[in-house]
Amino acid sequence: MSFQLAACAEMLWRDRPIAWRASRLNEMGFGVGLWNWPTWDLAALEKTGATFTIMNGYLQGRLTDAEGCEMLLASAKETAKVGKRLGVHRLNLHGTGLGDMGVPIPHIGSFAPGMEQRARDTLHRICDLAEAEGQVFTLENLNPIDHPGCPFGSTAAVLGLVSAVNRPQLKINLDLYHTQIGEGDLIRWCEACLPWIGEVQVADNPGRCEPGTGEINYAGVAKALKDMGYTGPVGMEANAKGDEEAALEAFRKAFTV
Repeated sequence: MSFQLAACAEMLWRDRPIAWRASRLNEMGFGVGLWNWPTWDLAALEKTGATFTIMNGYLQGRLTDAEGCEMLLASAKETAKVGKRLGVHRLNLHGTGLGDMGVPIPHIGSFAPGMEQRARDTLHRICDLAEAEGQVFTLENLNPIDHPGCPFGSTAAVLGLVSAVNRPQLKINLDLYHTQIGEGDLIRWCEACLPWIGEVQVADNPGRCEPGTGEINYAGVAKALKDMGYTGPVGMEANAKGDEEAALEAFRKAFTV
């Protein structure tokens, strides 16, 4: 069995145009993940015929305070139009804002009283938007080393929010690289999140490169996911330690069970 495999085009072949990267991933049988869509030629991406599996679902905003939530909703509405244009399967959110190249950053002072209820209410409004547009959003966990101070960054916090909202338009983007750094115990977190997982993302640790380059037993994780009945998308959001195609084949091998 093979999961629905994809890879983040932003982290591979960085010296090549994004449309070339998407085309090559498509040729190799992988879906394509994107981050910072305003920097790319959307018309060229459309012409590749690639399957776009996930993309940042907003450009600005956060889930902690009233102003940030309104910014997030407006930005998600704009991004949903781009998602529909490219046929993106899932639009990804974080609890915090985005910096250069669409990478999550902490917002000092963004923590506010009542932010958990505000976050749940905002995510319900995101679900209303997604339902109207026929789309699905995901909420991704982060880790406290690469993204210190990000609100709602832990696996537990993401699970708490998504399970509380509990609507089909909002899923968890379970990033196991981040979980390994923040919490560990990957298989148990997969089990806990399973009813709400929209995508599993992977990279090895340390180094954030392809499976087999670090400490994580991804073959064991893949078997556990299969045994618990998960058959959904798995995306490699990782750098290549050496050759990109070799990295992708290592990823494919780890998640073919």
